[in-house]
Amino acid sequence: MTLLGARTEACMAKRATRRTTMQTTNKRRTGRKEPTVDELLAAIAKATLHIDTLETRKSDSLDFHDVAVWSVKAALEAAYRAGLAAAKEER
Repeated sequence: MTLLGARTEACMAKRATRRTTMQTTNKRRTGRKEPTVDELLAAIAKATLHIDTLETRKSDSLDFHDVAVWSVKAALEAAYRAGLAAAKEER
């Protein structure tokens, strides 16, 4: 993958994590059911890492994924931001 392709994918991952965080925040504001930690992590994994589910499927080809480091970073940043947002709402 070229450097430009890597940057493009990193930007797409950031946008996806922002959407996930905004969707979670909007659900809280509208009184909808707050997502569980597992649901939030699954949404982040799907948006940033392109992993359909975090459930164990007992198959190496389904349970192990080749993921770029910038995608892992984007997923970790999204989880961190979601934690910050949740902590601010608890105050």
